[in-house]
Amino acid sequence: MQNSLYTDHNPGAPARFALSVDVEDYFQVWAFSSVIDRARWEDFPLRVEASTRRALDLIEESRARATFFVLGWIAERAPGLVREIAARGHEIASHGWDHRKVFDQSPAQFREDVAKTKRLLEDLAGVAVAGYRAPGFSIDARAPWAYEALAAAGYLYSSSAHPVAHDHYGDPRGPREPFRPLTGRALVEAPVATAEIFGRRVSCAGGGWFRAMPYAASRALLRRAAASAGGPVVFYFHPWEIDPDQPRIAGASLKARLRHYLNLDRMEGRLRRLLADFQWVRIDDALGLAPSRAAA
Repeated sequence: MQNSLYTDHNPGAPARFALSVDVEDYFQVWAFSSVIDRARWEDFPLRVEASTRRALDLIEESRARATFFVLGWIAERAPGLVREIAARGHEIASHGWDHRKVFDQSPAQFREDVAKTKRLLEDLAGVAVAGYRAPGFSIDARAPWAYEALAAAGYLYSSSAHPVAHDHYGDPRGPREPFRPLTGRALVEAPVATAEIFGRRVSCAGGGWFRAMPYAASRALLRRAAASAGGPVVFYFHPWEIDPDQPRIAGASLKARLRHYLNLDRMEGRLRRLLADFQWVRIDDALGLAPSRAAA
């Protein structure tokens, strides 16, 4: 059952823009999964530490705060990065262990994945982990058990819904505002940002959409989303998107290469403008949760 949390929201009130970063490296993205097996990940140079620290610096230059959804695989190999993110005042949240889509796991595998990742992040950062984001926004009708598993593992919210039409994810009829997916349970789903244009729903949440669009169009869509938002306007990006010198992956399809490499050289400049044009907070703060201030 989908119960809106913000039925009394005043559209004229100031919007809360929530910034998020999906901490994964260039070789772990879904677009390259057909040519890079997980067993080969160790063969690739890890660049995520430097690119994430660059993202941290950019965010803090604007005095913003963000939520960092970290892969367990990354946290295991770069524990100092997790500690640094938390020490610099940002939210540590889970992106699952190894970027495996939810519906590609059994319920038992998913329960182990989210519990294992949560334990590691909490041990490293010394804070409670409240949030989860599914790789590839992959909580949908193919995994109806996922929210129960998250609630049982102790997560307070998910930001795994991208309610648009897309060839790999999304439900264009799904809620655009935060809702409770489980009757009688406190777990919240906070979808990433969308806007309505001429009766059609479009994404303004970040990622490849943000790199492909002129910046002025993205800014206008975010303002439109905020004007009608029944909750925080959630935006995301990846550290590899501000790493234009990353190694190029051989063998990937033209479509995958276009999606991944488009406008990487312009992304940092666009982020600077975005950070200057809106006031950004962590997702847990935007939802009024903020449990990660307390020790785990």
